[in-house]
Amino acid sequence: MSPPSSMPLPHRPDPACWVDEHGNYLYRYALARVGSPEAAEDLVQETFLAALAAVDRFAGRATERTWLTGILKHKLIDRVRHCHREAILTDLSQADDWLNQLYDWTGHWKAAPGRWGSDPVELLQQEEFCQAFERCRQALPARLREVLSLRLLDDVPATEICQALGISATNLWTLLHRARLRLWHCLEQKGLVPKHGKERA
Repeated sequence: MSPPSSMPLPHRPDPACWVDEHGNYLYRYALARVGSPEAAEDLVQETFLAALAAVDRFAGRATERTWLTGILKHKLIDRVRHCHREAILTDLSQADDWLNQLYDWTGHWKAAPGRWGSDPVELLQQEEFCQAFERCRQALPARLREVLSLRLLDDVPATEICQALGISATNLWTLLHRARLRLWHCLEQKGLVPKHGKERA
């Protein structure tokens, strides 16, 4: 009878090394999404505490950093749920005068965005554009920034965000649409995206 094959044991996380090996990365990750150093520190601490409680369930199917980042994503969703849910519902019920000025009474552009002069993918590879994009993203209202980051940067499913906030898919689309338009306007002011054309007569 042949000897049983030896299966490699999953790597067991070492909580004693988390702060040194992953603390700065998780802090930068959280700070980019919430914009507040204090909130980012709290999120990282909550992540480590949650990971410590779940360390025995780590199956080794992902790297330790990926596993910790996944926990942090859930903490970010919890933050949006607890801190911004009511405010987001209020935002959805109020008109956004700045954005409404972009459309006529029929819902069409008063002045449509201009055509891209270069490949947008190439722009994303330019350091100047990436830095400006990040500054514009950080300048978004906190609620819009966090929802946009969850959906577009962290790829959290729309259904999960809607469930956390108690909103419909249409409501989420509205929030993301407003966030994208604000980003465009900010980048337009910096001369990094095409300007809107002339208003229609």
